[in-house]
Amino acid sequence: MHTQPRRSGVPRLIALFGLMASVSTGVAQDKDLHGAAPMEKQTEHLDELAPSAAAALNAGWDAEAVQHSYPKDNAPNPQRIALGRKLYFETALSKDGTVACATCHDSTRSFTDRKPVSEGVGGQLGRRNAPTTMNAMLLHVQFWDGRSPTLEHQAGQPILNPIEMGLASEEDAVERLRAAGGYEKLFKDAYGRDINYGDIQRAIAAFERTLVFLDAPFDRYMAGDKNAISAEAIAGMALFNGKARCVTCHAISGSSPLGTDHRFHNIGVSAHNQDFEKLARKALENLEKDNSEQALDEMAIGTDLSELGRFVITRQYSDVGAFRTPQLRNIGITAPYMHDGSMQTLWDTIDHYNKGGEVNMYLDGGIEALALTEEEIDQLVAFLFTLTDVRLKELNQSEQARQADLAQTQRPFRDTELTQRTNFAFGPAASKGASE
Repeated sequence: MHTQPRRSGVPRLIALFGLMASVSTGVAQDKDLHGAAPMEKQTEHLDELAPSAAAALNAGWDAEAVQHSYPKDNAPNPQRIALGRKLYFETALSKDGTVACATCHDSTRSFTDRKPVSEGVGGQLGRRNAPTTMNAMLLHVQFWDGRSPTLEHQAGQPILNPIEMGLASEEDAVERLRAAGGYEKLFKDAYGRDINYGDIQRAIAAFERTLVFLDAPFDRYMAGDKNAISAEAIAGMALFNGKARCVTCHAISGSSPLGTDHRFHNIGVSAHNQDFEKLARKALENLEKDNSEQALDEMAIGTDLSELGRFVITRQYSDVGAFRTPQLRNIGITAPYMHDGSMQTLWDTIDHYNKGGEVNMYLDGGIEALALTEEEIDQLVAFLFTLTDVRLKELNQSEQARQADLAQTQRPFRDTELTQRTNFAFGPAASKGASE
């Protein structure tokens, strides 16, 4: 589908480097207006974590895959990364001066906001859960529906979205940085040019590509440390690659370490509350009137049409209700789960797959009931918690305990009949029942 671009020249993919200093100013208070940690606290925490692009190769990433993610017009250097870091925490890039990239991608909250859906200017709520920016550098496309082809392109979308950061234009963003002061020299040092929107996007993406978190107990186990993960997690890994069939969409390898197939699937999350046919017709009507990039962006964040997922981008009925397979890296500390944040724990998530998703006419053919036992679900969850980087060990342990406690009292699909579903709402059996 052809769309009319709204924003000025956006490049392809960026590069990585070690993190350089440069902190931005934030609101001096215990808590951000939107629930995020204050920007000063976030930058301090980021310094403690010390992420670095070099970790990509050190962690065994395929060098060719890493190089493929480097855009030719944005070669990495310390100045660009330092500028991008400052912009990542810059609330001046929002309409009311309260929202930055770090508001929804908080470094103290696993580079997400840990909310079902994100909150933007004026307390407005979007329709999607904020994915972590950790390891986003090797995702083939960005956003749950894949509407952004690169990190650079993605970085420019929230700034101009009326619900997220709310600026009226690219020019508005440039003028706000000029008014903030100190940015002229930083842009000159980084790109040899005056402040411009394309370089705002490039710099933010250059910084985000340093957020590599891949040194997990799982990696150490695979490298030969047989004590790196528990016996329960080892059993869970066997289930992951076998009975539970997770590996079908979440294979992990040296050339694809994130645990995603980078594809889009309807796994029956939003079908419970949505009439897909009605939504699809409405979307097509709207797109006939306006299929611009701005219209797609606002449709995804601010309307019920968000639940159509990839369909709004491709207009292919096979993509109705389909969303990008998320990475599994650091999955234990990025709850809540799914595109709408509707699942609170990894136990809830496994229960959803175990019952075969929510039945709908567009359900992916690979989604079927798994018949996992409670012991097997516990083992599988134990394995998933081994995918968290060791620098986040304490957070991982506390989150595993929190989710385990919650799972004891709040498991919507724990009921045996639901988790072992064998009858479907369509097909021969359903047709027979309907005719009787």
